[in-house]
Amino acid sequence: MAKYIAQIIMTGAQVVGRAFAKAVQQEIRFSQQAAKARASSGGGSAQSQAADAFTGMSVQEAKQILNIEDISDVEAMQKKYDHLFQVNDRKKGGSLYIQSKVVRAKERLDQELDLVNKKEEEPKTEEKS
Repeated sequence: MAKYIAQIIMTGAQVVGRAFAKAVQQEIRFSQQAAKARASSGGGSAQSQAADAFTGMSVQEAKQILNIEDISDVEAMQKKYDHLFQVNDRKKGGSLYIQSKVVRAKERLDQELDLVNKKEEEPKTEEKS
C-alpha cells in the first residue's frame, strides 16, 4: 500500500513540476513580448522607458490609478494622492495593496515630472554656454 501512495505522490509531483516549469517559460515569453512591444511603440524617451522598467509601472498606468489626465497639474495630483491614500488606510478598513499602488503611482509620476523638467532645462543651460 505504501508503494502505491509513494508512486501517486511522485507522479503528482512530476505533473506539478512540469506545469510550474511551463508556466514560468510562458511568463518569460510574455514578458519578453511585452518588452519588445514597449520598445517598438517608441512611447517616450529612453529615460522614461528605463523608469517604467525600474518602477514596474508606466506613466499611463500611474495616471489611471490616480485618475488624472495631466501630470503637470501638481496640485490636483497631490489632492488625488492624498484622498486615495487616506481612503485606503488600513485603520479605516482600506487595502494596503491599493494604498501601495497609489504610492507607487505618485512616485512614478514624480519621476516623470522630474524627467520632463530636466529635459526643459537642458536647452536653457546649453544657450548660456
